[in-house]
Amino acid sequence: MFRMIRSSTHAALLADRADLDQARTDRDQAHDSRERALTDLAKTRTDAQEALRVLEVGMHAVLRQVTAERDAARAEVETARAEVDEARKQVLLDAEDRVALRMLLRTARKHDAGRVYVLFHRGRFHSVHTTVEGAEAAAEAEGAPRDGWTAHAPGAALPPAAEVVWRVQPLALSST
Repeated sequence: MFRMIRSSTHAALLADRADLDQARTDRDQAHDSRERALTDLAKTRTDAQEALRVLEVGMHAVLRQVTAERDAARAEVETARAEVDEARKQVLLDAEDRVALRMLLRTARKHDAGRVYVLFHRGRFHSVHTTVEGAEAAAEAEGAPRDGWTAHAPGAALPPAAEVVWRVQPLALSST
């Protein structure tokens, strides 16, 4: 069956078909734009999550570093406090040591000794003796080993006093 249509109707149908094709093209372009936007959004979301993860890792690293620095500073403060306390004790001991040393020097002068032997324990004054043997005996009475005494070569540098557990050092007395 054939149908007869007018040319104006035919022209209107062709125009509608062109409009429909244009609408389909616009729809496809809009769909493609939407897909690109969704893909870009997913990539942006992934990038943002990665940036957040990197920030969290960095924040934790900074937090660990700051905590370690704080702990080190606290340890330094405790060390400084202990040193101050030790210095205060040392000042008191130094005063007591000076009194004891004066008394021992008076005794040594009374015995007409030209030299005395000072006993040090870890670099700190312990006692004064008229003989080396007396100083060694005093150290041994405090727990020094009997066979641990060595002679020091004349002219050689002495090791730091704090590194030597017991040391006997001769000291010449002046008659003034």
